[in-house]
Amino acid sequence: MSARRFMAPGADLAGESVRIEGDLFRHMVKVLRLKIDTRVRLADGHGAECAGIIREIGRDHLTVAVEERHAVAPASGSLQITLIQGLPKGEKMELILQKGTELGVSAVVPFQADRSVSRIPADRQDERLRRWQRIAAEAARQAGRPDLPTVRLAQGMEGAIRGGDHDLKLLLWEEERATTLKGAIKARPRPARIAVIVGPEGGLTTEEAETARRAGFIPVTLGRRILRTETAGIALLAILQYLYGDLGEGENPEEGPGSSLTS
Repeated sequence: MSARRFMAPGADLAGESVRIEGDLFRHMVKVLRLKIDTRVRLADGHGAECAGIIREIGRDHLTVAVEERHAVAPASGSLQITLIQGLPKGEKMELILQKGTELGVSAVVPFQADRSVSRIPADRQDERLRRWQRIAAEAARQAGRPDLPTVRLAQGMEGAIRGGDHDLKLLLWEEERATTLKGAIKARPRPARIAVIVGPEGGLTTEEAETARRAGFIPVTLGRRILRTETAGIALLAILQYLYGDLGEGENPEEGPGSSLTS
C-alpha cells in the first residue's frame, strides 16, 4: 500500500524527524487512526516533501522519522494566478477555494464587495481564514499539489487589488459588452503572473469596476453565457491553465493545441 500523503504547512522537513501537532495530528490519529510504524509522506506547502515512518504518538503530537526528502516543482510551473473573488453567500467560497486549488491557483483574495450579501464580523475573520486555509490544504493534498495557495481576506476592492506584480489583469464584468476574453489576451506576450477579479452574486458596482480599471485591470465579457459567481472564476482558471499553464501538459505550445495527439 502506498504511503498516505499529508500537507503540513509550516512544518520543518529539514531535520531527521518531523513533529506534527494541532489539527493535522488529530486528523491522522483520531480520524484516520494511524499507528506507529505507518509510512507517510509530508509536504510543507512550499515545494519540499519527505517520506518517513511514524515512530512516536503522544497525547498531543506525533513524530515522523524522515527516511528521504526531495523538492518538487510548483503545480503550475512558472504560471501564477491570483483569483480576487467578491465574497459570495453561504459556503460557495469554500467550493471556489477547493476547486481553485485543484486548478493550481497561486493565491485567493476573497473581498467584501459592495454587493456582497455575506459579511464577516471582524472578530471572526481570523477563524474564517483558518478554515479556508484548511480547506485549501486538504484540496492540495487530494490533488497531489506540492504547494499551497495563499488566502488573504480583503476589505473592499481597493484592498483586494493592492500590491502584486502581474503581467495580465482581467476583470470579469457583466456590464462589459465589447471586449471578450479572447480579444483581451490575443496577441499579448505569454504572461507568467495573472490576476482575475470576479464579483459576488449581485455583481460589481460601476465604482468598483472603475477602481479596478484604473489599476490596470481589463474588463472582459464571457459572451452570452451567464455564469454563477462560483462558476465564473473556476471556468476562467481552467481556460488560463490550458492556455498558459499545465492543463494539457505534454503538448508542445509551439506546435499548437492537439499536436501531441498526432504521430
